[in-house]
Amino acid sequence: MYLLEHDAKEILSAHGIPTPAGVLIESTDAISASALPPGPWVVKAQVAAGGRGKAGAIRRAATLSETKDLATSIIGMSMRGRRVNAARIEQAVDGAQEAYLSLLLDPASARVRVIVSARGGMDIEKVPREQIFGTLVRPDTPSLVQGVHEVTRSLPSEIAAATRQAGERAARAFVALEALLVEINPLFVLEDGRWVAGDAKLVVDDNALARQPGLRALLEHRAAAYPETALKLQYGFDYVVVDPEGEIGLLTTGAGLSMMLIDEMREAGLRPYNFLDIRTGGLRGEIARLVNVLEWIADGPRVRVLLVNIFAGITDLAEFSRLLVEALAAVPRLKVPVVARLVGNGLPAAREVLAAAGILLLVDLDDALAAVRKQLA
Repeated sequence: MYLLEHDAKEILSAHGIPTPAGVLIESTDAISASALPPGPWVVKAQVAAGGRGKAGAIRRAATLSETKDLATSIIGMSMRGRRVNAARIEQAVDGAQEAYLSLLLDPASARVRVIVSARGGMDIEKVPREQIFGTLVRPDTPSLVQGVHEVTRSLPSEIAAATRQAGERAARAFVALEALLVEINPLFVLEDGRWVAGDAKLVVDDNALARQPGLRALLEHRAAAYPETALKLQYGFDYVVVDPEGEIGLLTTGAGLSMMLIDEMREAGLRPYNFLDIRTGGLRGEIARLVNVLEWIADGPRVRVLLVNIFAGITDLAEFSRLLVEALAAVPRLKVPVVARLVGNGLPAAREVLAAAGILLLVDLDDALAAVRKQLA
């Protein structure tokens, strides 16, 4: 889960990482002098995407009136296909040097990459490689702290101590939160040696939420900001809208298989609406999960066909097919043709069940995609 900056800062603040005083604004009606920290301010779009500064989604304001105008222009804007629903208004930090700090899980090595630089901010990608210092360490607190000490030795003396302290606290937060990424960019280092996280990215592992009561509480409180993760936490499977204008609803299982299917469809010029890993082994003879998914797919304004792609191992396809037919009957507003591609245990009986419901069953994926394309013609 990629946390919005405001939430990331709130969580990291609780782990000893100072941030500029700020508030979350979802409506400009909530902006008042008493609600804001002392100015001047920075108005920052809350959207899970990088490059906000270059996109004009982070703006500085000197007066309350200017702050309201900027918030009005930012809330509701679209950035990389995502609508901005809120802004963080925080106290501006002046007279600071901008450094860079990050801890990133490296799956290939099963270690954490610790990276620092004396130069940070919007143009971090342009910093020469020789001015960026990194190391790979084991994913435990002592090793991470040692890695921070190692890389910060290469930094100029005026920012080394501050970056080292920030890195130590980030390391402890990384382990405590079971994070995949903690990035502070820019890390503001003041002339007196104090430091503050000017911006923060925090990515946590959805599969660790069962062990993270603070993150679960955040999801329950701000479910609208993290709809896909909130759905997974509540229902136990993954569902993500990948193209709001997509024409093909997907009822699929297997995360890797589903992602491969989406890639193949896009290469073929087709537009899938959603990603799904329904996990058929968890249906247990009831249709609630299927009904929920079909209701969500029915919300797609341009969905014109439903593609069912199930590659079953232990799942009985005949039972799945019966549940599918019942679920479709329970969601009458999803009035689109259904193409089913099923492979696995109980296929002959599944074919009979679906044929009785007027649903085409195919085994070959290319045939199924051709059938989908025919329905879209």
